[in-house]
Amino acid sequence: MTEPPRPARLRRRGPADGEVTVFTSDEQTAVAVDLDRWQRLALAVLADEGVEGECELSVLFVDEATIADLNGRFMESAGPTDVLSFPIDGEPDPAGRWPDAGGPGPDRDEDLDEDLPLLLGDVVICPAVADRNAPNHAGSLEDELALLVVHGILHLLGMDHAEEPGRVAMQSRERALLAAHHGPLAADPWLALERDAAGEA
Repeated sequence: MTEPPRPARLRRRGPADGEVTVFTSDEQTAVAVDLDRWQRLALAVLADEGVEGECELSVLFVDEATIADLNGRFMESAGPTDVLSFPIDGEPDPAGRWPDAGGPGPDRDEDLDEDLPLLLGDVVICPAVADRNAPNHAGSLEDELALLVVHGILHLLGMDHAEEPGRVAMQSRERALLAAHHGPLAADPWLALERDAAGEA
């Protein structure tokens, strides 16, 4: 079976004389986070997805109050969630993809773009929510965090799961990237999602 075509961001290459950089930050205290591990995973995912040149990505681990605030402001949803993606550079994604429906930031000068690093955006993860979700999702906290890092990056690169073809393609990429760079998960999170979707139908 062939993988459905994946939507791609129009710009996934920064200036050729630079390299891909992933910044990580732990801004919460509820759950211990190994920043080096998640930085390595993010770099591996970006390499496999063809991101090259001088590009920057941030992976931020935040507390429930912070992600609840972001979720309310950008998703118009109440309460904390597990992951949000905020793209910065590139062509705007289709409408309705909040918070990741942004295009070039207001301070970017199109004439200077070729000399500036490609700013892919931010992946914001709440480890406390991930820890609660893990037993009924990926099975362990480490597996859940790995899934969220991969999931958030794929959103930044233009993938979406709002409709069936996109969901199938995105889950296929998640499986492949996690198998290549993280290892087997303790449980099947995609099966849990399918059960939830079937219950809503």
